Amino acid sequence: MADWRELETAEPEFASRVRAVFDVRKHKTLATLRKDGSPRISGIEIAFAEGEIRLGMMPGSVKARDVLRDPRLAVHSPTVDTPEDDPGAWAGEAKVSGRAVQVAPPEGGSAGSAYFRIDLDEVVLTRVGSPADHLVIESWTPSGGLRRRVRH
Repeated sequence: MADWRELETAEPEFASRVRAVFDVRKHKTLATLRKDGSPRISGIEIAFAEGEIRLGMMPGSVKARDVLRDPRLAVHSPTVDTPEDDPGAWAGEAKVSGRAVQVAPPEGGSAGSAYFRIDLDEVVLTRVGSPADHLVIESWTPSGGLRRRVRH
């Protein structure tokens, strides 16, 4: 597992593009696992701070209970439509997956809320290639580094 700083150090250009896709809008989508193992998706905001990806959740929320019980999670970037007149201009969509690790509230944070950082298993960026007749999927893992695949 790795934190965001490790990715920024290993692949700064890739990390910058992933972050730009996450920063395009405020609200992201969080996937957690319910008690029975089935998936749950929820809206969430994240913060890139001090080399980490951080999450805050309302105390007692179902998503907080999910990650306290089973820390595996994934976060998907906001969705932005591909420009119809120039699909290659689309920055893409990004996903991070890993495990939630509970941390102390940040300065000014609500003492009753649940705060986590993500230990990263994988970071993925999917975009339209140039020419715009294929997808480019870039993925990074702590053990495998950066990989690039093309899908037609």
